[in-house]
Amino acid sequence: MAEIGSIIDGKYEILREIGKGGMSVVYLAMDTHLNKQWAVKEIRKKGSGKNDEIVVNSLLAEANMMKKLDHPALPRIVDIIDNGVTIYVVMDYIEGESLDKILNEYGAQSEELVITWAKQLCDALSYLHSQKPPIIYRDMKPANIMLKPEGNIKIIDFGIAREYKEQNLADTTVLGTKGYAPPEQYSGQTDARSDIFALGMTMHHLLTGVDPRSGDAYAPVRMWNPELSEGIEIIIDKCVQPAAENRYQNCADLLYDLEHPELITRDYKKKQKRKLTAFITASALTVILGVSGLVCNVMATRVNNNNYETLVSPSAAISLEDKVSSYEQAIKIYPNRIEAYTCMLEAYEDEGKFGKKENDEFLALYNAHKDNFDVTSKEYAELNYKIGMMYFNYYTNDDGSYSFSNRVQKAYSFFATNFENKEISSEFEYKKLSDCYYRICSFYKTYILSSATVEEASKDNYEELLSTIENALDDVKDAGAYDQLTLYNGTFMLLYDQRSSMVQVNVDKDTVLTLLDRVYNSASTLSVKKEQSQNLQKEIVDNYDEYKEAIERAYTNAEERSDINAEKETK
Repeated sequence: MAEIGSIIDGKYEILREIGKGGMSVVYLAMDTHLNKQWAVKEIRKKGSGKNDEIVVNSLLAEANMMKKLDHPALPRIVDIIDNGVTIYVVMDYIEGESLDKILNEYGAQSEELVITWAKQLCDALSYLHSQKPPIIYRDMKPANIMLKPEGNIKIIDFGIAREYKEQNLADTTVLGTKGYAPPEQYSGQTDARSDIFALGMTMHHLLTGVDPRSGDAYAPVRMWNPELSEGIEIIIDKCVQPAAENRYQNCADLLYDLEHPELITRDYKKKQKRKLTAFITASALTVILGVSGLVCNVMATRVNNNNYETLVSPSAAISLEDKVSSYEQAIKIYPNRIEAYTCMLEAYEDEGKFGKKENDEFLALYNAHKDNFDVTSKEYAELNYKIGMMYFNYYTNDDGSYSFSNRVQKAYSFFATNFENKEISSEFEYKKLSDCYYRICSFYKTYILSSATVEEASKDNYEELLSTIENALDDVKDAGAYDQLTLYNGTFMLLYDQRSSMVQVNVDKDTVLTLLDRVYNSASTLSVKKEQSQNLQKEIVDNYDEYKEAIERAYTNAEERSDINAEKETK
């Protein structure tokens, strides 16, 4: 076992033990280079028995699988150290309480809170299931969910997660937690629907306080608490169907219902049935009057078209909430038409806001229907570009704060979709800009967000990125003011955010300041009328002096440190 105070790999100082398993111990450690706390799992290669080898290989497989993942609800693996005797896995240290401890202390949780957690879990599972090959978590339960102090959740313990292989008829090991695990986990191949079952049982436990491991027969949540909504009961009952084909087939569908539980209630369905009955009656009367079914169909299409066009063109005077509601209704009419999705983003953009609430309501619709979009159309490329831009420029936390790195991380996949799309329409006019943003985001993912697992960015990497941005600034000269300002603002934030790293790898100071001045001069002289453009322009102009001073100070401090070190060496 590692001794308290010992240093692993020259930089991880062991502070205290925080957990223990059969062949592993977890410590809290301090990274003496970064002044950051990590959790370090120590895996001892003891003995030569077959079981020892299996457990060690399983723990290593878990670490290597997690190392590839990048999602806010999943812990990151930042380092794996194998000295031949002991393996150390360095990962995020997660502060907070597990949901099983919260259940034990406070009992059943409120429906609103459980739905909030379930939506985050849905998003994380959807990310795991979207990997190639898909990763099936297989052990969802309150004990494996950590509630962080700021209210977000993290999934822990990936010891029995498996990459799904379609050709396998059964998993190699029968693992999981009784009561939460679905029937197929004990007899056959698990898939995404297995995680949905376990999530349903987890929601049931959190809402009722009834532990499914007790062996009692399953009962719907409202039998335990009649004050719970009909919608959440229907959702959970569908999640935990014994037959996988009767459950939600993917997390996107489940997330949509969690966002709109009122749409699946019996009262809502009755209303829809009454509307259908009225429509059928009207159709029958029409037939009696001699109008053919074909004409009816044409008329219905015209009505739908008229309704759609009306819904995507709401009055500019109405509130953001009303606009969003209007676009949601339009999407229900034609879920595959992209116009309503774009209009919804423009409404957020006009308000200058794209926080968690807006993100959740938009992604629920986008994810539910994205597989049916025409990926060759310019509208599809423009939509992904616009989503990426919303994250890049507007995404904020619940308290209004934001991290540029977090914005970049969330924007990445949408710019990447356009970059990797070989069938993209030649009419997509923002291709060069979209690719520039992709390279910025890709740079962050490769060298900044994963800096502990990937070789740090070199001077050449930074200079290549700055050259790409220089070219993009030339390309954007003839674009609209808003398109210019978004690139200027992104460049502005990047130079400020990466000032210390660029100093460390000796990126030329004049190159950085010249680019900063170019962006500032171009932004400040633009004539803008739209409010969102004015806000971007104001952000650049207001922060210019502070950002320039911070960049200059970073270089000055580095020069002073260099002089001091040189002086020490001469003594």
